[in-house]
Amino acid sequence: MEGFIVDREYKSSLKCLRIGDKIAELPIIQGGMGVGVSRSSLAGAVAAEGGVGVISTAQIGYDEEGFEKDPAACNLRAIRRHILKAREIAKGRGLIGVNVMAALKHYKEHIHEAVAAGADLIISGAGLPVNLPELVPETCRTKIAPIVSSKRAAQLILKMWAHRYNRTADLIVIEGPEAGGHLGFSREQLDHRADLDFDQEIRDIISCKKEYEEKFSREIPVVVAGGIFDRSDIDHVLSLGADGVQIASRFVATEECDADERYKQAYIDAREEDIQIVQSPVGMPGRAVRNHFVETVEAGRIPVKKCYHCLEKCNPGQVPYCITNALIQAVNGDVENGLIFCGSNTGRIREITTVSALMRELAEG
Repeated sequence: MEGFIVDREYKSSLKCLRIGDKIAELPIIQGGMGVGVSRSSLAGAVAAEGGVGVISTAQIGYDEEGFEKDPAACNLRAIRRHILKAREIAKGRGLIGVNVMAALKHYKEHIHEAVAAGADLIISGAGLPVNLPELVPETCRTKIAPIVSSKRAAQLILKMWAHRYNRTADLIVIEGPEAGGHLGFSREQLDHRADLDFDQEIRDIISCKKEYEEKFSREIPVVVAGGIFDRSDIDHVLSLGADGVQIASRFVATEECDADERYKQAYIDAREEDIQIVQSPVGMPGRAVRNHFVETVEAGRIPVKKCYHCLEKCNPGQVPYCITNALIQAVNGDVENGLIFCGSNTGRIREITTVSALMRELAEG
């Protein structure tokens, strides 16, 4: 399966992505984006093209009846509903993954629900998912993948999983400093990211995982995320030894993306100078579109009127704003009063396309 021809009549020289006994025809993972930006419509469409479609569980049930009273229960219902709906859309093609932030208060419950609903892959970041193997038995069909941004983090998680659980990763996602949303870098590193030799970091992570491939007699594929925009970017990271890529921002500007049309238009309208680093209540810096909301937060704290109990470590009386409310406002189309996470290359996006056309562009080059 060095290359393949799909029923949508386009051809790719890209190799397939093997994750244990699971195979995606294209080595392209659509990154998980919450709240509500990547749910079943987007993930199912990406899988239908032979890639890995990823659903974000972060407050995924925001539009479920009863969310204001019991967000935790609504999120669990929505996880199952969207995984099953994505499978229907995919019609047996590709893989369906789920992104679960390690910083979530109900992390364990989200993992269990995704596994029970038959997710092919759990991708976990926004903190180190130290106990992920405990929550996803090796005997089940679901594969596990940590997100790391440094060799140090990769070594730590692989060593810990091997020691505690006699287990290793099925896939590693390396997320660089050009990514959108929450970032695994300090503010200082991001302000001077041109000085970072991230290509070497990628090589170092690929090198360090070889010890665990030998120990567990299996391949651990690596995909690179952050700043991947076109086929030349894909070819570059593959030349470094990666097995695939994870792309998020470009999938926002598609007809199938689950976000409001005004959210998508905000991506189209954004220019390079409109994208900046913000501070998230998660405790990590993030990258977002500068708008009225960001300017308001810079001017002073926005008091939290209601807590949705989304983050494990969150003090509503101290955080600069409620991230749940900010992200829901944005995904529902209030693009001036909500938080719009995005990648560094969002300013290069100029039009709304379809998932099929975008996957074809990425596959063919």
